[in-house]
Amino acid sequence: MGDQTWTTIAIVAYLALMLGIGYAAFRRTKDLDDYMLGGRRLPPAVAALSAGASDMSGWLLMGLPGAIYAAGLVEAWIAVGLTIGAWLNWKFVAPRLRAYTELADNSITVPSFFENRLRDTSRLLRIAAGVIVLVFFTFYVSSGMVAGGTFFESSFDMSYLTGLLVVGGVTLAYTLFGGFLGATWTDVAQGVLMLLALIVVPIVAVVDMGGWGVVRDGILAAETSQAADHLSFLAGASATGVISALAWGLGYFGQPHIIVRFMAMRSPQDAPAGRRIGITWMILTGVGAVLTGLIGVAYVNVNGLTLDNPETVFLFLAQALFHPVAAGLVLAAVLAAIMSTISSQLIVSSSALVEDLVKMTTHRELSPRAQVMLGRGGVLVVAVVAGIIALDRTTTILDLVGFAWAGFGAAFGPIVLLSLYWRRLTRWGALAGMVGGAVVAFVWGQTALSDTLYEIVPGFLVGLGAAIGVSLLTRAPVEEIEAEFDEARRLSRASSVTSAV
Repeated sequence: MGDQTWTTIAIVAYLALMLGIGYAAFRRTKDLDDYMLGGRRLPPAVAALSAGASDMSGWLLMGLPGAIYAAGLVEAWIAVGLTIGAWLNWKFVAPRLRAYTELADNSITVPSFFENRLRDTSRLLRIAAGVIVLVFFTFYVSSGMVAGGTFFESSFDMSYLTGLLVVGGVTLAYTLFGGFLGATWTDVAQGVLMLLALIVVPIVAVVDMGGWGVVRDGILAAETSQAADHLSFLAGASATGVISALAWGLGYFGQPHIIVRFMAMRSPQDAPAGRRIGITWMILTGVGAVLTGLIGVAYVNVNGLTLDNPETVFLFLAQALFHPVAAGLVLAAVLAAIMSTISSQLIVSSSALVEDLVKMTTHRELSPRAQVMLGRGGVLVVAVVAGIIALDRTTTILDLVGFAWAGFGAAFGPIVLLSLYWRRLTRWGALAGMVGGAVVAFVWGQTALSDTLYEIVPGFLVGLGAAIGVSLLTRAPVEEIEAEFDEARRLSRASSVTSAV
């Protein structure tokens, strides 16, 4: 058999495994709580790997290496900001959010938590949050489908549309039926695969080229105008550029598909173990992605090759360095990154559509089976709309991810932090902060201002300021809300005491 056949067999085997995991999860999904939150039964390792895999998407294996390949280590400030933000998220948000969401009428979505935490009987807060989830996640899911189409186009000479349909179709299938458990279990397998690939590819590439010295010389000798700057963290950087890159870390506090993993843990006391596992995974994969981009510059230069699309540098190295079967497994890591994020985002989008919009506006009591079926319908609708958007390839994966990341970070980040740590927050303050942050991030991101300063910075600051200002101008929370706030703090405190990191 030819090389392409072996690679195809490996990819097909991987896709079949994901479908098998989805089917196993389907058999354990009985009601909407199972479908949306897995019954709050995730061990810390599962929560950590699932959060990491659903977080990083095709950005980790395509977007980040491509940015490093094109511009050098100055692009690594994004990875630094994300790592710091992820650690803070696990440290300060995870334990308290796990305790508080269960106390607050067993909230299973971020919008429902806001409503229950602040006793918003108007339902405006929950509906606004649901709309924000749908808008920005549609763009986010679309970025994954773009990555999937690009993957198959670069690796198998398939059409972009065919690749988009394969990735979208398989991910939709196991998410549609497996729900949260299907997405989470596949995330674990995909997270391990991503980690192994990002360790193995750089090591094999360096050995193949004859050592780091050869790689460094190859980078410096590359025939590009920025060759001498690839190994510098500051060359070509501006103060606002570094701030913008580090500010990606602010986005973690407001990403529904990530913090929902905190809500699904067995208890708040699992957070410290989850943090150690999750941050270790993140550091190793981040370093591997950065090295892949740098080594790709040297490999292409030393071998007199060309690479038309920098975002395919990981795919290029995998196919150049490995036996077709091994290359297929390494390439499957890219699919893992893409599909794990799409599946998680589809679940959260579905929950927003069903739990936070349809049920809130129709006021109908549905049976558990009907709720699950409605949830699956939500997954299908979001996937179809995102696929239509993905047909337009005028923007890069990183651009789409950055836009959606900023939207969530600015809209939800300040409200999540204030909900957990400021008892004076009111429903009108939360609504003002959420809408203000989302609008500023959205509008800023559509203008030339985003080229100077990442839109999450002004969006987050406006959201935080509006939430605090309006809360101070409106009536203070009632005693019942304050008592619940104190109880959530008490329940989460034990996890902070047991933490050693």
